[in-house]
Amino acid sequence: MGEALRRADSIDTAPAFTAADAAALEAQWAGVETADMLHGLFADPPWADIALVSSFGSESAVLLHLVAEIDKTVPLIFINTQKIFGETLAYRDELAERLGYLDLRVFRPDPYRLALKDQTSLRWSYDPDGCCDLRKVEPLRRALAPFDAWISGRKAFQGKTRGALPRFEEDEGRLKINPLADWDKARLDAYFEVHRLPRHPLEAQGYPSVGCAPCTSKVLPGEDPRAGRWRGWDKDECGIHTGPQSDDPVF
Repeated sequence: MGEALRRADSIDTAPAFTAADAAALEAQWAGVETADMLHGLFADPPWADIALVSSFGSESAVLLHLVAEIDKTVPLIFINTQKIFGETLAYRDELAERLGYLDLRVFRPDPYRLALKDQTSLRWSYDPDGCCDLRKVEPLRRALAPFDAWISGRKAFQGKTRGALPRFEEDEGRLKINPLADWDKARLDAYFEVHRLPRHPLEAQGYPSVGCAPCTSKVLPGEDPRAGRWRGWDKDECGIHTGPQSDDPVF
């Protein structure tokens, strides 16, 4: 599949995966149940190295459980923006331990870049895109450097920018897999119930979508579940799934 299985001792700057590779996998696994697709992919992987990325948000336990049922040794990446709710950090530790993950990797913003671009630690209040670049996008890029594929928990129903979300896509030369792309809220809730998975502690307090503490507010009845994210800003994504959003470069 592309150059994903290239020789380790060769020098090759070509991307591991292309958009055509992702489209081929999309066609290959069309209509296959999520768990069966993941079992098939892990049994005969088209990648050389893969990581699972999780925010440990309100719906993260579903994907974490699905993957843990197959391979608990897969590197599990968490980006600690240093603006995370304490409840999220506690939930991360509880859930990773409960599911038996063996390789939890925590990445943080580069302190030198923070000193240059967010000296007051208030950039979120006037430039949320730039803050996300510094605290999420760049750390994830570092975290994914050794891998040519990664698994994301994105779902199409979560926002207007995700309506046509495929299961497989190319992302900066890597394969990005969205196993839950076609899952809706009812299916996620049912999975929680069947497998008795713990809920994020903030969900019951009115936070159906949990991000960084300064940029996450409670959602009122009838509002979109992501209405509490970056409330008051024309912003729907942190930048991890869309690339850097700020015109101000991340140094």
